[in-house]
Amino acid sequence: MRVILFTIGDYPLRAYGTIIAIAILLSLGVALFLAKGTEYRKHLWDIVFYVIIGAIIGARLWEVVFFEGAYYSQNLLESFAIWKGGLSIQGGLIGGFTASLIYCWRKKINFWEFADILAPAIIFGQGVGRITCLLNGDAFGSPTGSNFGLIYPPGTVAYETYGSQALWPAEVWEGQWDFVVFGILLIFKNRSWPRGFIFLSYNILYSLGRFLLEMLRGDTPRYLSNFTAAQWTSISVILISLVLLLWNYLYAKKTPNTLPV
Repeated sequence: MRVILFTIGDYPLRAYGTIIAIAILLSLGVALFLAKGTEYRKHLWDIVFYVIIGAIIGARLWEVVFFEGAYYSQNLLESFAIWKGGLSIQGGLIGGFTASLIYCWRKKINFWEFADILAPAIIFGQGVGRITCLLNGDAFGSPTGSNFGLIYPPGTVAYETYGSQALWPAEVWEGQWDFVVFGILLIFKNRSWPRGFIFLSYNILYSLGRFLLEMLRGDTPRYLSNFTAAQWTSISVILISLVLLLWNYLYAKKTPNTLPV
């Protein structure tokens, strides 16, 4: 667990930004491999810019409005201080998907086909990215009440919150779940499905795992039904994805020779 990996002169190389950059590059590499031989491969380098901008906006918006709304409502100017931390992966995904949808609309390419190609690459990047949470000491779990668990060192938010108590390794297990979903999606690619099936399955599987693991988290406030904002987001994503799965299936049966956008 190292918030700062090492220093170059007086410049500290922080774990968070470094691992996120690596995750983006690896995710892009997987996407280029999966898109090989398709018309969508040439769009990957262009869409990355849109996705990164959309993800940053969405990640910060979700954190400020839904995850830490009480704090930022009293500290409005800090809402823009991204360099101090506070980015929600779920908000980043929603922002990135919105940017991708806009890109596909402008370029007149099929969003569902493109999203099906990108889905395994996205969850792979998420799995790598979760390493940052372990190194940074954030997205941590609640106390286990036993000797089992992670004990974070001084200088991390987890230590400031719980001290030397053993905490559930929620962020580690989420990263492992991401790689399990990655494997499942690759298996799905071995047969034909209605357009959007792989992408929407990714949304459902990731959100299901996130919902369950949020029960172990100790770093976020809880709201209605004692659920966190991430759990309510997960429920919403699962329901919307199920509706879209049904819509795509019925659309494909009704107009088999027409691509849904």
